[in-house]
Amino acid sequence: MTWIAPEIERVGGSLAGDERALLQGMLDWYRVTLLQKCAGLTGEQLATATVPPSNLTLLGMVRHMTKVERVWFRRRFSGEAVEMAYSTPEWKDADFEDLDPANAAGDYARLTEEWKLADAAVAQASLDDTFVHDDGEEVSLRLIYVHLIAEYARHSGHADLIRERLDGATGA
Repeated sequence: MTWIAPEIERVGGSLAGDERALLQGMLDWYRVTLLQKCAGLTGEQLATATVPPSNLTLLGMVRHMTKVERVWFRRRFSGEAVEMAYSTPEWKDADFEDLDPANAAGDYARLTEEWKLADAAVAQASLDDTFVHDDGEEVSLRLIYVHLIAEYARHSGHADLIRERLDGATGA
């Protein structure tokens, strides 16, 4: 049986909440937007690059955002000793390049699980809490939220183009 990415409902967050609620709501909205772009597609379709010469695929973006969530929230901010997702020092872009359509369901599930783990890792932290980045700069949790929202927004635009080329589907 061929796995097909499930339909997913995108629920809007608060439009007038406090800063933390607004940031979390916007991040959650963009998280689900990426999965909406995947809905109804097979692993093979998700792994198909449609905008030459780019090698971007929907599956690559799912894997990339798993890595990004893990790195920023869990490894950097919370200091968890978790392995990198997909990439290695020798192959930094493996999240985009080492795709196996047969593993699409697992990659999809790994992203949704990473969301839960990332949210749990920062649940008790203040937006003003910080960590020191490898470059010596102090980075706040607030900046991480803004960075992740921007990363998802950027890739949502890529996902729009890829999906339209795959099957003609358009929309937010």
